[in-house]
Amino acid sequence: MTATALEGRRTPEGSSVPQQKAPSNSVSDSSQGRLVIVSGPSGAGKTTVLRKVFERSRQPLVASVSATTRPQRPGEVDGVDYHFLSEREFQLRRERGDFLECFEVFGRGHWYGTLREEVLSGLRAGKWVVLEIDVQGALAVMQEYPRAISIFVEPESLDELERRLRDRKTETEEAVQRRLAKARWELDRADRYRYRVVNADGEMDRAVREICDVLNQESEKCGK
Repeated sequence: MTATALEGRRTPEGSSVPQQKAPSNSVSDSSQGRLVIVSGPSGAGKTTVLRKVFERSRQPLVASVSATTRPQRPGEVDGVDYHFLSEREFQLRRERGDFLECFEVFGRGHWYGTLREEVLSGLRAGKWVVLEIDVQGALAVMQEYPRAISIFVEPESLDELERRLRDRKTETEEAVQRRLAKARWELDRADRYRYRVVNADGEMDRAVREICDVLNQESEKCGK
């Protein structure tokens, strides 16, 4: 199946708090690079697909590192896996309008967000800045930057997604049901993305090729 192009533009598990827009320095002020947004339900395989896209794409891709207030886990590197911020620092930066989008995972109390300046600096350098963020955060960014290349990665079916989640054997039944509920919510909003790519079981290379093709087509459109 080829990538589906669409016209137009976190939820039971996580919910966004609206981000105040900065009065200037908007991401849309910078047109040298391109903004790429990739979302998909947990279990759709988007992180693994993206890793391979970074290896194969001809575009100058750079990943945007999200900020979070959750504790740093063993093996994680500050500034590489996440920007680890204290609760106070995160809220101060939120009040200053430093985030393109940010949200709190209810029930866990941890905040996550996309730093505006990190995205802008990549765009000014002519990079294709990739945001791997959830649907609610993506919709907030797309509202501010409608020219973004938005890609939704999805499984063949909800049944296939459930099988993948259960095969992990790392979560409780309650956690699996919570992820499935969130996946339904996200799938209902998949048509707000420009492109939809199916990551079918055993066909990851096809999904990688389709995303690379999308990026090549977008590059040709803008002559970059």
